[in-house]
Amino acid sequence: MRLRDRIALVTGGGSGIGRAIALRFAEEGARVVVNDVNKEAAERVVAELGAAGALAIEADVSDSGAVRAMFGEIGRALGGLDVLVNNAGIGSTGSGEGQRIREQTEARIMEIVTGQGIQTHLDVTERMSDETWHRMIGVHLNGTFFCTREALRLMSGRSRGSIINLSSVAALMGLETVPHYSAAKGGILAFTRAVAREVGSRGIRVNAICPGYIDTPMTAPMSELVRKAVLSRTPLGRWGEPEEIAATAAFLASDDASFVTGQWISPNGGLFIG
Repeated sequence: MRLRDRIALVTGGGSGIGRAIALRFAEEGARVVVNDVNKEAAERVVAELGAAGALAIEADVSDSGAVRAMFGEIGRALGGLDVLVNNAGIGSTGSGEGQRIREQTEARIMEIVTGQGIQTHLDVTERMSDETWHRMIGVHLNGTFFCTREALRLMSGRSRGSIINLSSVAALMGLETVPHYSAAKGGILAFTRAVAREVGSRGIRVNAICPGYIDTPMTAPMSELVRKAVLSRTPLGRWGEPEEIAATAAFLASDDASFVTGQWISPNGGLFIG
């Protein structure tokens, strides 16, 4: 019960890693606010929590007005905030490019395996639209900023708090199929370091988690060939589970991490060793 009586907001908590974090925080004694762009998904997770005081709030974190309204509701209903997990994110913008990139990636893998050299070029960046770029940056990086700004307004007066930003192994090594996602997650790491230095004087800690490949709805569309390619580069020989990321978040949110700020932890099975 390391989070007993603490109020925690998990954005994008309706499925995947966010859902696992919300469940773990409730087990640790927190009053959990589950945010999601899909209200029904958030409400389902709140029902799973089975905890008094849990709250579901619909909001698109890329919309600063919606974020401001969400934090206003939290302030009125719960009186403050102790933990923020900036987890909301997307893996695809629905631009129709996804299928082409998956096919191109598989072709490249086969070219590497057969030793013929790479002849298939992804051309992701040169074909990317402004809309696709802005949507990815908007949800991940802008959303992290909008939520952090509002959280600090609730935390600063209490001189305590923990903010946990979900970055990615993509920020550490760069993923050629998703340069916009890699850029957004890299920006989150730099933002984490800067804000940690800024608000440490107020007793607020800011850290990041950089998951590797985790079995979630976001990674479900990946083909068996791509999955095998990932496993071949992962020393532990498996994908991660959302509960393993939740355990890391619980540590960072708790007093067990009281001297940890401005850091990133990457549960990735050894895919990236920094």
